[in-house]
Amino acid sequence: MFARVGYFLATNLAILVVLNFTARLFGFDQYLYGTGQSMGSLLVFAAAFGMLGSFISLAMSKRMAKKFSGAQVIETPRTAQEGWLLETIERQARQAGIGMPEVTIFNHAQPNAFATGMNRNNALVAVSQGLLQNMSRAEVEAVLGHEVSHVANGDMITLALIQGVVNTFVIFLSRVIGQMVDRAVFKSRSGMGPGYWITVIIAELVLGILASTIVMYFSRRREFRADLGGAELAGRDNMVSALKRLRDLHEPSALPEQLAAFGVSGRQSTGFKYLFSSHPPLDQRIEALQKP
Repeated sequence: MFARVGYFLATNLAILVVLNFTARLFGFDQYLYGTGQSMGSLLVFAAAFGMLGSFISLAMSKRMAKKFSGAQVIETPRTAQEGWLLETIERQARQAGIGMPEVTIFNHAQPNAFATGMNRNNALVAVSQGLLQNMSRAEVEAVLGHEVSHVANGDMITLALIQGVVNTFVIFLSRVIGQMVDRAVFKSRSGMGPGYWITVIIAELVLGILASTIVMYFSRRREFRADLGGAELAGRDNMVSALKRLRDLHEPSALPEQLAAFGVSGRQSTGFKYLFSSHPPLDQRIEALQKP
């Protein structure tokens, strides 16, 4: 539950930088401003590039997640535990009405899991060795139900759409700011001098980081829904027990930093840091599940 967003955001930001240089190389910005195009045309351009960046990130999510986590796909179970894992996810996927996800195990000592993928029928569910070793089967089943629910709820698609809208305004505003700075500070008549390009790159990075708080907010809301899905698939008591177990294990990160928002627990954050947290505190999630 801990790697569903952070890596996606990092990839998205990198792709935006690449798209920015592509726009510069092919002269899209000069065309928009040089021909006197309206702000409406700039917004259309920003939306096209913003959505493209977001959905490229989504399309790459499975491959990159496996690369960063070192997850190994279980094709033929080699142990009884792997066989149980495949059977459990297959049963839950059938109950949730989705295609069978790829099932992987990654070699981390701390308990965690994550799900990602382009769509409901082409997803990936990964669990750490620590999850299998430190939790009971009932608790593991609840964690798996949480991840399958993320897939069934279309959370990655939802977040990709939200990220695409965020990207649109980041690209749009960075270019407006770039032209203003180039004219006011660098005294460029056209507003398309070197100051414009430097400002656009800096503004995209800063605005992209700040705008990620919007994506993180929606990610936190989706966690409560996935918890409910896990409770339906594996039992409410088991889901609560799994969350309490994660809390008792001090919410360690079992994933590389690039995957920090895709997994089951997330890190506890307070104050300003909470705005950049992909998961609500476990106590809040436990309380939400225990409400009648």
